[in-house]
Amino acid sequence: MQNGGQRVSLVIHKSFSTNVTMNLSTRTKALAVLGTGSDVGKSLVTAGICRLLYRAGARVAPFKAQNMSLNSFVTPEGGEIGRAQALQAEACGLSPHVDMNPILLKPESDCRSQVVVLGKVFAKLDASAYFDGRRTLWSVVEASYARLAAQYDVMVIEGAGSAAEVNLREHDLVNWPVVKLADAQVLLVADIDRGGVFAQIVGTLDLLESDERARVRGIIINKFRGDARLFDDGVKFLESRTGVPVLGVVPFLRDLVLDQEDSLDLIRHQQAEFSHDRVNIAVILLPHLSNFTDFNVLAAEEDVVLRYVASPSEVACADVVVIPGSKNTLADLGYLRERGYASVLDGHLHGQRELVGICGGYQMLGRRITDPHHVEEGGELFGFGYLNAETELKKEKWTMQVEANPTNWLVSDHSTVRGYQIHMGSTTLVNEHPCFRIRRRAGRGGATHQLVATSEEECDGAIRKDGLVWGTYIHGVFDQPSFRRMWLNRVRVRKRLPPRDELASRMVTTRLHGELDRWADHLNIHLDVSNLIRSLCP
Repeated sequence: MQNGGQRVSLVIHKSFSTNVTMNLSTRTKALAVLGTGSDVGKSLVTAGICRLLYRAGARVAPFKAQNMSLNSFVTPEGGEIGRAQALQAEACGLSPHVDMNPILLKPESDCRSQVVVLGKVFAKLDASAYFDGRRTLWSVVEASYARLAAQYDVMVIEGAGSAAEVNLREHDLVNWPVVKLADAQVLLVADIDRGGVFAQIVGTLDLLESDERARVRGIIINKFRGDARLFDDGVKFLESRTGVPVLGVVPFLRDLVLDQEDSLDLIRHQQAEFSHDRVNIAVILLPHLSNFTDFNVLAAEEDVVLRYVASPSEVACADVVVIPGSKNTLADLGYLRERGYASVLDGHLHGQRELVGICGGYQMLGRRITDPHHVEEGGELFGFGYLNAETELKKEKWTMQVEANPTNWLVSDHSTVRGYQIHMGSTTLVNEHPCFRIRRRAGRGGATHQLVATSEEECDGAIRKDGLVWGTYIHGVFDQPSFRRMWLNRVRVRKRLPPRDELASRMVTTRLHGELDRWADHLNIHLDVSNLIRSLCP
């Protein structure tokens, strides 16, 4: 296999345990959710159906053989999987596990991806090299599916991209080979919001092999805006033309706050208007932006306007600027400098406003980032220099779940944050205060970042003495309501707004915890899936 012009042997490590008997339990039923294209809503439909099955009493688990996403999650064992599969596991009442998403592709450029196999970094490969290894990777998929199918009554499988990618058929690891492995029924999801829904559905079905088409039990029209009765004639046409029943037309749910797999969901936040009586937060859209789900909970707060910004001029009225995580930190740092963000951020801080960095964004806030092992493209770049810290990119990826307390330099209470770390860098601080003191770690990884002139307690992140610049490696740092409200109130006071009670943030968290059930209820109302659910339940 080719990797940057060099030959790479695709050998799966013994710890991956691919030698698993493939005699799938005859009582394990399977349903596959495939789509007419990307971002049609497969992930959320899968999560909703998982939740309906779970509420009906089925022992159900999600499965996506191969996912391409920069939104990832760390399992309790320290494995990295797609964020969508973590949400689907939650819908099933389960802890996420690497078998639910055995292969994760994290794009680093248009032609190369980091390949994560069973939660661990396996290689960096271009598309042709990745396709060359299909046979070995397929054994990983088979083994993961077999382990899950042996434990659960129902498997809900999510496909990827289009169900009719004819040019990729011989390399497919995620759609029809998995459907046939599981002997699954298939639902086909189409997105009416983007237009051309008739061509999406009819074209997809016409391109399927006869045995594949025979597995399609129903069509779901997703993201409908307006009066669904106006599409009654469309339903009749599709059923007459294809012979496949339309199970329902799902209205677009505008205020749904669930982790989305595709960054196309960011578009709605780009239109947000900053307000003088709210906390205005600008998150910079990086070319290699990762884990944008870190900010969903902030966007749900009533006193927050969160906006994703694509140019320096959009930062002007922000109270807080966030540099988020990045899959290619050096390239994105160079991009920010080329676009003129450095002078804008200087002016932002001069106005006594706040700057936050998460993971790769945290690394950019320091003085220098070096890449001696060519983890990215090699070499080094000067950071923005707002924190007295230097980062060296390492070969080994750090993937851990963490629980931590903020230091007094960040907020004055003893609240707790819970999240996860995914990074390939070691950051050294010099005369800089940490943001968090780690209480608990779970997972695996390399050396933690070093601390100079601090206590021996394990720490995370750094904060400037004036409190206006801070960074952390913790994804999900804003998820806990107590810390989130304390931090937001700190910004409010600086803006001469009265602080708000913590109860407001607790109510936001409670509402978000109920979003899965609200989405499942929405599907249950608009889809005729009761017979399907009954047929799958034991």
